Amino acid sequence: MGHKLKIAGWVAAGAVAGALTTVQLQATARGALAPLPLEELQQLAAVFGMVKTDYVEPVDDKKLISDAISGMVASLDPHSQYFDKKTYKEFREGTTGRFVGVGIEITMEDGLVKVVSPIEGSPAFRAGLKTNDLITKIDDTAVKGLTINDAVKRMRGQPNTKVTLSIFRKEENRTFSVTITREEIKTQSVKSKVVEPGYGWLRVSQFQERTMDDFARKLEEMVKAEPKLKGLVLDLRNDPGGLLDAAVAMSAAFLPEGVTVVSTNGQLEESKFVYKAIPQHYQRRGSPDLVRQLTANTGGVLKTIPMVVLVNEGSASASEIVAGALQDHKRATIMGSQTFGKGSVQTVRPLGPDTGIKLTTARYYTPNGKTIQAKGIVPDVMVDETEEGNLFAALRTREADLNKHLGNGKDDDKSEAAKAAEKAAEQVREQEREKARLRLEEETKKNPGGRVLPEFGSDKDFQLRQALAHLKGQPVIVSKTLTERKEEKKEN
Repeated sequence: MGHKLKIAGWVAAGAVAGALTTVQLQATARGALAPLPLEELQQLAAVFGMVKTDYVEPVDDKKLISDAISGMVASLDPHSQYFDKKTYKEFREGTTGRFVGVGIEITMEDGLVKVVSPIEGSPAFRAGLKTNDLITKIDDTAVKGLTINDAVKRMRGQPNTKVTLSIFRKEENRTFSVTITREEIKTQSVKSKVVEPGYGWLRVSQFQERTMDDFARKLEEMVKAEPKLKGLVLDLRNDPGGLLDAAVAMSAAFLPEGVTVVSTNGQLEESKFVYKAIPQHYQRRGSPDLVRQLTANTGGVLKTIPMVVLVNEGSASASEIVAGALQDHKRATIMGSQTFGKGSVQTVRPLGPDTGIKLTTARYYTPNGKTIQAKGIVPDVMVDETEEGNLFAALRTREADLNKHLGNGKDDDKSEAAKAAEKAAEQVREQEREKARLRLEEETKKNPGGRVLPEFGSDKDFQLRQALAHLKGQPVIVSKTLTERKEEKKEN
């Protein structure tokens, strides 16, 4: 694909919202359309006419057509999507790491919005919202029954407008309301620190437009603070991915110039492309070459420093690209658990000035030609998330769990024995999920309002301790239960 056609690639912040997608944003005229199936289009027109004349109440033309397009695209796979005016704007906001809202990371619990964490310095942070607070109402709308996307839409809005949240704080057993003024939120996708003399930890939570700037700045600060850096842990756990060019640039920061980072292959000729560790494959027009600047400013240490990359079931798409590139080039040791398995590329095509579709157009492959679709990156060293094992990993959704997930491009025909084996494996997985759910309930009761798992990067982070042990040449406590998850076939 000509580089002038490639603007960026994106993975929605779906670890929280549940949608994980890698995208190339593309604004280009399409070639000749494929022949149209006239008989089927006549049926579609007939149904449209029946709905307009026979439905119990009038239906808006634009809504009917938008819903038809949405259903057509959504039926393909979990990552293809139609964007109306509002969702198109929100999608573009997501790629920048900036949005207007209250500044909280959220999830759902018992039908309510649960605060995972207020973003430091945000209006919600200043208003005193805490981790594990439950939002029961947004203005006058009860949260029960809303989807997480609906709740997000209601909390976002225009700068300097107000939103009132009703909060239930479990540990204090009280409900109260707080009125928050919305403002532009700038998310921080990179954290870093020197965890021990000579050893650094750098966490990337998502690949956004500003990620490489933050990444370069944090690493330069780390090398300046610790000139005798002997090892680096790149933490990609629970990173749902993000911009493709940021993933290529980050890989290039650690790899020799010119080597393959990732390749893509699809039906369109422009979908067949090999991304290499060269500026023209990651550098945005008019922007500086952050990779070469970073290499120069750190004395080239990033090209040779011993590395461990931490991954888990929540590491998806762009983060899998980085892990796969560093693994195939034997540049780093991959540790943790098998990743999400999101190995497809979506292209965003505008349908007008403020609408578009996100369409799956290619699969991507690691430098050695491996597809990770519905399988994921298999770590070099399997390590449990805690000393007690993988307590809640079974609760995490994987690509292979998503309805209508894309196959891996290989023969999807199954024998009866293979189908029976898959059914048995899913039954075992469901039993594991139930055990994990019960354990989570027990742990939450023991420590209401507290963290169930240690914070990433803390001194209680078991996987980080094992990564440091590996870098020092010390014994690593390898998992006794984790095994490679085999490729999973597509279920229609």
